[in-house]
Order: sequence, then structure tokens, then C-alpha cells
Amino acid sequence: LPPEQHRRVVSAALRRPPRHGRGPLLLYVLDVMELPDPVLPQLPALLGPDVPAAGVLVVGNKVDLLPADCRGHLGRLRQRVAAACARAGLRGAALVDVRLVSAKTGYGVEGLVSRLQRSWKCAGDVYLLGATNSGKSTLFNTLLRSDYCKSRAPDIIDRATVSPWPGTTLNLLKFPIINPTCDRIFRRQERLKEEATKTEDQLSSEEKKYLNQLKKQGYLVGEVGRTFQQQKSSAEIDFDPDTLSYSMDEDPPDAPKKLEGREEFTHNEVKDARWCFDTPGIVKEDCVLNLLTEKEVKLVLPSHAIVPRTFILKPGMVLFLAALGRIDYLEGEKPAWFSVLASNLLPVHVTTLSNADTLYEKHAGQEFLKVPMGGEERMKEFPPLVPQDITLKGIGTTEAVADIKLSSAGWVAVTAHEEEELLLRAYTPKGTALVVREPPLLPFISTIRGARIPGTPAYRTKKPPSFVENLRTTGSR
Repeated sequence: LPPEQHRRVVSAALRRPPRHGRGPLLLYVLDVMELPDPVLPQLPALLGPDVPAAGVLVVGNKVDLLPADCRGHLGRLRQRVAAACARAGLRGAALVDVRLVSAKTGYGVEGLVSRLQRSWKCAGDVYLLGATNSGKSTLFNTLLRSDYCKSRAPDIIDRATVSPWPGTTLNLLKFPIINPTCDRIFRRQERLKEEATKTEDQLSSEEKKYLNQLKKQGYLVGEVGRTFQQQKSSAEIDFDPDTLSYSMDEDPPDAPKKLEGREEFTHNEVKDARWCFDTPGIVKEDCVLNLLTEKEVKLVLPSHAIVPRTFILKPGMVLFLAALGRIDYLEGEKPAWFSVLASNLLPVHVTTLSNADTLYEKHAGQEFLKVPMGGEERMKEFPPLVPQDITLKGIGTTEAVADIKLSSAGWVAVTAHEEEELLLRAYTPKGTALVVREPPLLPFISTIRGARIPGTPAYRTKKPPSFVENLRTTGSR
């Protein structure tokens, strides 16, 4: 939903009289790659004096997509998210906590569930909020199959639609939150301790297969399990003796099909229930994704771990990220390193300043630059690239000075010699936001690279290994 409409819908829900004597908790899902988050500053308005909300727990999602540029990178990411919350006016009692997770691979989700059960318990309802494509609905589905949800609920609740297209969560989907009694918390902790002692060698073949799939998709992986399983009644076999009495020349008659009724909650299960609601996503303004088709959005949004691509450019050289962004290195004394962090499906091309305009005019809309796609007709309706001049001063050959964020298409981390002054000109489509992020999100990313490819400005790519959070590494292959 557009911001104003979303504010009306969510505010109306939050302004309902508290059903349990306590206002709801807002679980805000933030895409860590989108920092500074464009929607975060809107949250204090939702928590006005007439809203009895108990606070906001901010969840930094999609950490699985970002390679570790040095030890402790997650601690630094968490500090950046906390700083963004403070700038948006979320601090003190209003900010319950900041957690980093991957809703897709499960990393950090068990810790989030434990945090919610420990501090929030079952005090009131919980609302998941977030911008479109932040992974909010994926987190809803992950929590649905975790210990945060009543055991029968996954068989009854419709799962949230996960799609790159805005507007897919059209209603307030919800599931009932389990009451974390002392006994349940103890049994859950015992399960987590037992799982933490396992190695990959002790997993079943199916578990290994699933784990390997997650490792291909993200750098940070975690298993989300259930302590409390629904008790299934023993199946009774019904048969009609008449269906068994047929001759060799006859086909067996079809057994009459019984109509299966949809499973529902009982009154006692939900009369005092606290609910976790999934809300419609907030459409980000000034975002390049708003200009793209669904097919193009799927290419732009990273679905697998981002492999950084680093190039060394001299003054007078230009870097293109598809046809969605362009960075010109106009002035400087020495070469500088430009590390691209974007979907692995988006092409990166380097050319000279004298050839850049011709390359864009010839290949925009074509396979060479990939996005947008659709040839001349598509480019007639696509806004032109508009420039913004940027001046940076290097701080060393191993540490980036800033990220140039090309709206939601990705960003380029710039690393330059100490005290080296660079004049750059960056382009994004008209009407989209270009942000210079200082300090950069992954300052040491230029060191994650292979050898220089002879005769080119590019380095070979290097993919760091994946990490599984709730398995012992000793004894695993």
C-alpha cells in the first residue's frame, strides 16, 4: 500500500482498544541492504500518544545475502540498524530490541523467538510491519512453523503470499501465538541444546540435502524447528465389503469419496488468543523497483548470496550496473577500487568516458545491459539517467570510504588511497533516490576478491564460505 493508505489501515488496527489490557508490539522488518531505510522514520507517527502500542522490535532481515568482509561484521550491522532507529526517533522504551535474521534461511529466527517469548511472553498481539520486499511475509511464514505459533495453526492458517510484486499481502493474515509457559520454555531450551551438539555428519540425508540448498542461497544459515508437535490420532481404515466383491472381468468400483471439511480452531483455542498479524507492505517512494516489470524485479532483487565483484578503475573510466546505474570516475591522481554488491544476475560493464553514452544508447533495453528489457519501446517509457556529483576522500587501500547506493538496484563501495580525493558522477533513473552511505555497510569488501584478470580492470570473484549457526563445526565436512 502507498504510505498514507498504509498508515490509515495500520493505525486503525493499532487504535483498537487493547483486548488484553496491553497494546500490541510492532515487529518491524527492515531490509539491511536498504539502509538508510526509507520507511523507518514513519514508525514514530504510528506510535502517537493515542496508540497504546508497547513498542517496536526491529528485525534486520536478509543478513544471509551479505558476505562477511571481516570478523564481527554482524555486530557492526546491528550497530548500523540501531543507529538508524535512533535517527528515526526510536529510542528508549519505544525500541524493545534490534535483531538480525534471515527469514529465508532461518538464521537468527530461533533467537528471535526466544527473545519474544522471554520478554513479550503472551502479553498482547504482534503486528509485522515493513516495506515491500523486506521479507516480512517470509518471516511470517517462518514464524508460523516455529515454536512461536500454536502447534495446530500451520494446518489451518493460510500462508502469506511471498512475491516480489507489491500488494500480495492484501489482508491481515494472522496466527495464534503460543503461551510460553515455564514447562514449554524448558522443553524448547532442551531441544535447542540437543540440536546444537549435532554436526552435519549426524544429520539425515534429507536434512543434509536441505542444508546444502540453503548454503547455496545464503552465507548465514539456521534451522527453525518445532518443540511442540500436533498429536496425530491413529488413522482408522474404513472399507466397504461390497467394493471388494467383483469378478476378474470387472474393474473395481470407485469408493465413494468423503468430503473433507476444512480444519478449524475450537472456541477454547482462540477465545483468549494473542495473534501475530501480517500487514500489507509499504511501497517505498523514489524506488527504482516501482519503475520495473515483475520479470525485471526478479532479476534485480537478490535471491542468492551476493558475490562481490571488484574492479580497479582509473580516472576517465565508467562502471555500469545494468542500465539502472552508472558511476563515472572523473578526477583523481591514482586508480581506485569499486566493489559492486548487487544481484548476481545483473551485469556489470566497464568502459571509457568517451564510449559510455554510446554504449548506453546502443544497449539499454537489450540483453547486454539486461534490465530494463524490451528494446526501444521499453526505453521510450523508462526515465533517463540523471547525474549527481560526489566528492570522496580515500582512507586506505583496504577500507572503503563510502557506498554509492543506486536506489534499490544495489550499491558500489569505493576504496581509494589514503587522502586521495576523487570526483565521481553517479547516475540513477529520474525520480529514484541515489544515496551516498558513509560509513559504508561493508567497509572491507574490496579485500574479498580473487586475482586480477589479466588485461581487464576486473578481479576474479571469490565467494566466502557459509556458516550454520546451530550446528557444531567439529567433525563436519
